[in-house]
Amino acid sequence: MKHIGTKTLTTQRLILRKFDLNDVAYAFNNWTSDEKVTTFLTWQTHKNTDETRQIIASWIEDYKKDDFYQWAIVLKEINQPIGTISVVRYDDRKLSAEIGYCIGSKWWHNGYVSEALKSVISFLFESVGANRIMAKHDTQNPNSGKVMQKSGMTYEGTLRQADRNNRGIVDVCVYSVLAKEYFKL
Repeated sequence: MKHIGTKTLTTQRLILRKFDLNDVAYAFNNWTSDEKVTTFLTWQTHKNTDETRQIIASWIEDYKKDDFYQWAIVLKEINQPIGTISVVRYDDRKLSAEIGYCIGSKWWHNGYVSEALKSVISFLFESVGANRIMAKHDTQNPNSGKVMQKSGMTYEGTLRQADRNNRGIVDVCVYSVLAKEYFKL
């Protein structure tokens, strides 16, 4: 893959951009302190803005790397971040990337994450040269699977007891899209 780092992406309702320290309060208030959001995630609900500041500061440092992809999902209507989407792991040998995302619960069921995911998928295929993009979700969080389906991903199967999140060891559904499928669309 030709890693080029996190670039600003724009959709009809969203701006996907790098985080900066001015985003700390928004991130804390909009999703990192929301227990509904973290139920199916691998990190704990943040208790204070210092926790959120530390993680955002680490992302800002990581933006120096060409192989780091972490976006703030900014809703144009209110001009503040409402969530995040990132490449959580990649494999250059296989030209593959795995995407993870979360968004504040007050913005659920509005199609924002599907819109963001479609944009990131396009970026990874068209600009980075990925061949396979995947995502997975806890089987108890089927709405995340709907996001993946709306974004053009295909269900591949369920892996039993294959992941760990704040609920413990869980089954996960795996979705993917291949470059040959994307470019035929």
